[in-house]
Amino acid sequence: MTTAKTVLITGCSSGMGRRTALALHRRGHRVYATARRPETLAELAVEGLTTLALDVTDEASMAAAVARIEEEHGSVDILINNAAYGLHLPVESATPGEVRAQFETNVFGLVRMTQLALPGMRRARHGRIVNLSSMGGRFSPPGGAFYHASKHAVEAISDSLRLEVAPFGIKVVVVQPGPTITEFADTAVGTMQAETDPADPYGRFRAELADMYANKAFRRRNGAVPAETATRVIVRAATARRPRARYAIGAMARGTMLAKRLLPDAAFDAVMRMNFPLPSA
Repeated sequence: MTTAKTVLITGCSSGMGRRTALALHRRGHRVYATARRPETLAELAVEGLTTLALDVTDEASMAAAVARIEEEHGSVDILINNAAYGLHLPVESATPGEVRAQFETNVFGLVRMTQLALPGMRRARHGRIVNLSSMGGRFSPPGGAFYHASKHAVEAISDSLRLEVAPFGIKVVVVQPGPTITEFADTAVGTMQAETDPADPYGRFRAELADMYANKAFRRRNGAVPAETATRVIVRAATARRPRARYAIGAMARGTMLAKRLLPDAAFDAVMRMNFPLPSA
């Protein structure tokens, strides 16, 4: 029989966060599903999940969510840092504000949620932190510098954290999805739409990149995995008695990360050129 755990998940308005919250709830766990806009969680509340407003760029909302769970259950047993979005722009085109916003959500929010949950986990002498990274945490294609950089950061932070908190009985797990059929692509495409200025040297590139993400990259025939498959892996990472340090999701994720590890940079760059559009000089 499964022992019920108290689970806090960020970014549950859609996609894998929403599906993971439901899956863990149906396995008998006490799930606190959170999102920046709590009205998006109404269906989860009907299912019996506890829903909270939590914006990973707002200190007060993060602290309030953790404080409520600790008041009601002592500590967060499982923290799933899922909230993220993908900024896809050429390095030259991104504004400082866009880059900061990417890291505020994907990195600094994850770090702060972890810092807030850890004291309770240490007092309880157990806990698990599941950080949603990406296969993009191991390589970076054209147009993806800042999103992929944020996931590289998640990988590095998780490696240090895993060693730091193990003496307190806390496990840290990284999940590395490849292309997954969720709403993520819609947000990514929205950040890369081409400029109307014909003088923009990256305009055509951005249009081609948006077309690739909208119509090719996130299709099952091109190797994207169903959301249900990704959800099962995240649930396993959160609940396995002896979890691995990393769970890659999908053959594309495993194959691409292996290629990055084994190929010389020039050879891997050639792979990127074959699979991604590039600007025209």
